[in-house]
Amino acid sequence: MSRERKFLTALVVGVAAFGLVFASPAAAKVEGDTIIFGAAVSFTGKYSTNGKHTKNGYDLVVKRVNEMGGVKVAGKSYKIDIKYYDDESTPARAGQLADRLIKQDGIKFILGPYGSGPTKGMAPITEKYKIPMVEGNGASRSLFNKGYRYLFAVLSTSEQYLAESINLLAEQFKKEGKDPKTAKVAIAVENDPFSMDIRAGVMDDAKRWGMQVVIDDKLPKELTDMTATLTKVKALRPDALIVSGHSKGAALAVRQTSQMKVDVDMLAITHCEAADVTGKFGGDANYTLCATQWAPTMTYKDEWFGWAGDYAKLFEKEYGYVPPYQAAESSAAVLVYIDALQRAGSFDTEKVRDAIAATNLQTFYGWVDFDDTGKNIAKPMVLRQIQKGEYIPVAPSKFAAGQVIFPRPKWRDR
Repeated sequence: MSRERKFLTALVVGVAAFGLVFASPAAAKVEGDTIIFGAAVSFTGKYSTNGKHTKNGYDLVVKRVNEMGGVKVAGKSYKIDIKYYDDESTPARAGQLADRLIKQDGIKFILGPYGSGPTKGMAPITEKYKIPMVEGNGASRSLFNKGYRYLFAVLSTSEQYLAESINLLAEQFKKEGKDPKTAKVAIAVENDPFSMDIRAGVMDDAKRWGMQVVIDDKLPKELTDMTATLTKVKALRPDALIVSGHSKGAALAVRQTSQMKVDVDMLAITHCEAADVTGKFGGDANYTLCATQWAPTMTYKDEWFGWAGDYAKLFEKEYGYVPPYQAAESSAAVLVYIDALQRAGSFDTEKVRDAIAATNLQTFYGWVDFDDTGKNIAKPMVLRQIQKGEYIPVAPSKFAAGQVIFPRPKWRDR
């Protein structure tokens, strides 16, 4: 063979190999009879508590599905597994790891991280490589105005989290014969995308009712103290205090309102269960309103776990604690993938992406139906109030299992 012919042969082989490398996103990562998903989750850093819940939610589905015979794709049964990396609770690291999962590890189906920030770090990468990402913990509405085609979220977006507390406040004012326009609201949120969206939702509803926002504080990301905000609350005496600061913010709100004896008729926060406010603070957590994506008492079911309560029992048996909604929505994200794979009957990422977009599925977590932006438009938020250490759904009325206690008893009367 001539030197020129050898060169051309080598070139053809090289081009073919190059083509295989860059054509690989068209098919899933399958090793033998196992479909491999990829996830960057916060095992360290400020989101590590909820990162643990996220991973546990994913892992419970893996165990359950594999025990029940796996996923059927084109007539063949496959087990599932997940390759994890620690995103260290930072968006930049999450983005780097998404790139690594796709380019180096050959992962073609991505599960989301915990938090809107890390999800924002990953979304441009999955979009670039046209790899689907189904997530349950990135709620910022700014994720869904970028025109992403490969990002899908099973949870309600963040502006909805605590907006219901304003509607509930208005209802209580009406019951007492008072005009909701006379209600005063205090807002204290962490200065991150998730909490700022919550603020926007609360502000919109307060404006709709004509309520006065007397405190509007932005809390630092490294949240360790709320004394300044709570001092203003004691001075201005708002009717409701709305707080969002992930697990740290929830713990601080409950602990410091107790320590400083801050009396407010309504305290509504996020991440009650993730922060374990009842376990850490006992009776001091009573009468707190907690936003939740999901509750074990809700009447949703699926073929894998049965009712919401069945999922909760199985999760508690496996991990030793009652599942917070962060775990449940993570599990639901995997179930959406499984449903899409089975309907697509293929590992082709475009076919699976289209199947995800067409999802209309009831899970133990709730209904999932994505709009054109990738948001789930089929599931509401719920407010629960801690009463005698128990989480009681009190709003909206469709999901209420008890009556809200309003106003909160003053500390001297407890």
